[in-house]
Amino acid sequence: MEKLLLSCSTARSTARTSRKLIGFKRQDQYDKCVRQLADYGIKPLKSIRRGRLIVCHIDGRRGDRLRKLAQHPDVSYVEPDFKVHAHGFVPMNGAGKGTSNGSRLAVSGFGSRQSSSPYMKHGLRPATRKANARTESSGVRASWNVRQIQADQVWPKTRGGGAGIGIIDTGIGKHPDLRVSGGVNTMGGSSFADDHGHGTHVAGIAAALGKYGQPSGTAPGAKLYAVKALDANGAGYVSDLIKGIDWCVKKKVNVINMSLGLAGETSSALKEAVQRARKNGIVVVASAGNDGPSNRKGIDQPARYSDAIAVAASTPKGKIADYSSRGYGIDVTAPGSFVKSTRPGGGYAIMSGTSMSCPHVAGGVALLKSLQPGLTPQGIKKRLRATARNVPGYGTRSQGCGIVQLYAACGLAADGNEAAASRRKRGAGGVSRAKRQGRSEGQGGRKR
Repeated sequence: MEKLLLSCSTARSTARTSRKLIGFKRQDQYDKCVRQLADYGIKPLKSIRRGRLIVCHIDGRRGDRLRKLAQHPDVSYVEPDFKVHAHGFVPMNGAGKGTSNGSRLAVSGFGSRQSSSPYMKHGLRPATRKANARTESSGVRASWNVRQIQADQVWPKTRGGGAGIGIIDTGIGKHPDLRVSGGVNTMGGSSFADDHGHGTHVAGIAAALGKYGQPSGTAPGAKLYAVKALDANGAGYVSDLIKGIDWCVKKKVNVINMSLGLAGETSSALKEAVQRARKNGIVVVASAGNDGPSNRKGIDQPARYSDAIAVAASTPKGKIADYSSRGYGIDVTAPGSFVKSTRPGGGYAIMSGTSMSCPHVAGGVALLKSLQPGLTPQGIKKRLRATARNVPGYGTRSQGCGIVQLYAACGLAADGNEAAASRRKRGAGGVSRAKRQGRSEGQGGRKR
């Protein structure tokens, strides 16, 4: 096996090489291969010991040897180190002008794949409405998006203190409304600062402090951890995500937010990393994608995995957003359109995408963990699904079980009346009714 790997690996990238993820079945085989490569002066691009993975430059002219390596009994898989992209974008008006007042965000977009979508260019109106926010008795403003998921109703009991949220993204920039407790750069650098803007915006939705009269995040008392796995273009490799997941496992972070996705392709390595996180008691929340109702690929990975909570996007009016990807496996929905949040340097921006819906749920999980630390990832997922509010006219392929209702999920509704009412709204027909709704919108419906 070591000879096969050496025969198709190279020390550097060329026009004939590609990045490959190689997974080993046993720890001793992983260790032996890493030593052998080092003896021949080949340092893997990445070595991920917890996952028994290495990333190498593989010479495309050695395809026969690569196939033999993939078939070796001690090798789990050989797969491309796929590129992943952020799931957020700046809303555009009819003239194509970004509504964000941040030039970096407006110019760069959020990854080439997303910016080419018609939903990114033409599907949204500018955010001309003012956020309908009120000042709570606690002094923290609750914006429309926070109220839509009932987070403000949970704040008198907890704001997420004691829970940690790992934001695997473009990093988190300096901002007076964000308190970052630590971080890591999994791309090879030393700084986890945000050079794009997406990660800072996502972090604010999850846990902004709500200072200076600005809206609070979903769980303003939770700890934020910045895991920089995406670059200045909002893109990164699967191996960067896996290193970030394993870092969160090592740090025992309660919740991982992944507002990003891998569309069309399948990664065994990423799926195993999400499984490891869940087995270690970590809740993984992932965005469904921004490809709209006509995509045939379904929702993106890692949202597609049963070990993650997959989140679709809703609008300020409580409908399912046009751009939100449809497909089997969506669990719940949260606000994703025209969401105001933090941007690097101290300002604020309005953005849209399932990237924005995802941290609402991650923050909600932090509230749940703060109130009931013993809840398991599967228990939290079941509770969020059971108490979600159905959106009439949409099937489960669009909304999952509906818009998250955190007051009910936290068990704070008196005698469970609110949760019961939520279930009644979904209808006594359960799955059969969801299927009928799905057929009416031409999508079908099925719960995972």
